Amino acid sequence: MSSRELAERLTSLHRKHYGRDPQVISYAPGRVEVLGNHTDYNLGTVLSAAIDKGHCFAISSNEGKGLRLLAGDLEEIASFNLEQISPMEKAPWARYIKGVFYYLKERGLEIKDFDCSFLGSIPVGSGLSSSAALEVSAAFAAQEKCGIWLDPKEIAALCRDAESIFAGCNCGLLDQFSSIFGKKHSLIHSDFKDLSVRSVAIPEDIRFLIVTPEITHSLADSPYNARRESCESAVEVLGTLLSYPVKSLRDVSPKDFEKFKKELPEELAKRAAHIIGEIYRVSVGVDALQRGDIDEFGQLMYLSHESSRDLFENSTPELDLVVEAARESGALGARLSGGGWGGSLIVLARAEEETTLLKTITKNCEKHNLAVKTRVAVPSDGARVLYNSNRENHE
Repeated sequence: MSSRELAERLTSLHRKHYGRDPQVISYAPGRVEVLGNHTDYNLGTVLSAAIDKGHCFAISSNEGKGLRLLAGDLEEIASFNLEQISPMEKAPWARYIKGVFYYLKERGLEIKDFDCSFLGSIPVGSGLSSSAALEVSAAFAAQEKCGIWLDPKEIAALCRDAESIFAGCNCGLLDQFSSIFGKKHSLIHSDFKDLSVRSVAIPEDIRFLIVTPEITHSLADSPYNARRESCESAVEVLGTLLSYPVKSLRDVSPKDFEKFKKELPEELAKRAAHIIGEIYRVSVGVDALQRGDIDEFGQLMYLSHESSRDLFENSTPELDLVVEAARESGALGARLSGGGWGGSLIVLARAEEETTLLKTITKNCEKHNLAVKTRVAVPSDGARVLYNSNRENHE
């Protein structure tokens, strides 16, 4: 479903439940993490892409009725206020929006008396960051409605804070950066130490296939936060061993880590080895793409998954099975994408192999009684405003 089609469906739902058309509609895409797992909150680097699935968010004014939010897929409405940080027990799906609006209001936007609605095309639980797409789409719509625009990196940060404080997932900035800075036919190379972002072109015949085992997935209920704490603990130990300041695992060179890793508790050593290795793989991967060496890039993806499985332990038997099914099917590369403990696999393929590869992977999984859903992920442009009733020119 295109962003335009999604907006048309959302307009109809908004009108049905609120009795008026939206004044503003925005769109933000989900993302796929191509290389660089859990490196963002370790101030490392990541290669990712915005995809052609996302969320639309609509806003219209009401007359003193406060903040109301319609979940389009559920056709349920929740009301909330921004007086304090508190959980949304009756409508937990509204907590992301409450957090975004709370932080926008802190920055001077007049967030009040809005009828809001949202609708998405990202399968929930697929690990394609539906939550960040929702947060970013809400932020873009609210800014357009209020006529005040903040720096895009500040928007990413406040959306991250909304997910951390209001939804309980202490995530990094990867998902929000990907949703905001996505570029068509390109990967996004994000450096979370200096917050720089640049596009890396990919060959026109390259495709990214998404394979999702039919298992549940929720980062807020996973060991995600515990893994982050392990990384922070490893930094503390390494900071006492190395002769230079260590504020994050990004600061530790692979050579120095090899020298001192035996000084760390085994679990911390494994977690740190994954992160330091991933940052190195991203660097090598960028070079490989710039040289057009897709075979090397694919092998880096396989190595990344092995590291996630063995060192960071954020894979699952189902995800491992799909990676092996992709390898047996002749895929150039495959790895889990996102936080892990469920979600999706990303598979690297050439265009002429796309259809055959998806069918073969599905059949290989079926041999092991694992049902999967497959789709093609198209690197796409980032978040944008689709419609403003006060402007003639809109998408």
